[in-house]
Amino acid sequence: MDGILERIIDDHAEHLLRLAYFYVKNRHVAEDIIQEVFIKFSEHAYEERGQLRAYLSTLTINKCKDYLKSWHYKKCILQEKLFLTQAKRQRDALIEAEERSLIGAAILNLPLAYREPILLYYYEEMKIAEISQMLAIPENTVKTRLKRAREALKPHLGEEWEVLLHE
Repeated sequence: MDGILERIIDDHAEHLLRLAYFYVKNRHVAEDIIQEVFIKFSEHAYEERGQLRAYLSTLTINKCKDYLKSWHYKKCILQEKLFLTQAKRQRDALIEAEERSLIGAAILNLPLAYREPILLYYYEEMKIAEISQMLAIPENTVKTRLKRAREALKPHLGEEWEVLLHE
């Protein structure tokens, strides 16, 4: 099992780290979340049905949402507002490259309600029905949020992103 788990970690860790970072916007917290996801995965029996990436992504998203609701996160946000400083974050090449990319930076500035469908639709390549089921919202709400997210991204992305904006 250890060899299989190591292969799964090697295959999915980078993708899950990027996904977690887009939710929590903190490298160290994203790493902790991914570690918790793999610990939970290793402790539970998983039946292979060809959807491992989707399963791990769902676990990651749920852990991120739990973190964003946590007392620790709210305390950190309050401290940042009170002291008007943000802790310097160590960043590796993966995260720096993602933030430097025009689309990555623009997505990080979206509210979570719009960021989620964009990430799931474009990065996870999920269908609207799957996103609706994962987020437990109606399909029309997913479509509306995607439309509004694209509209919010339009001023930041310019003409070269017209394909994204007119899907």
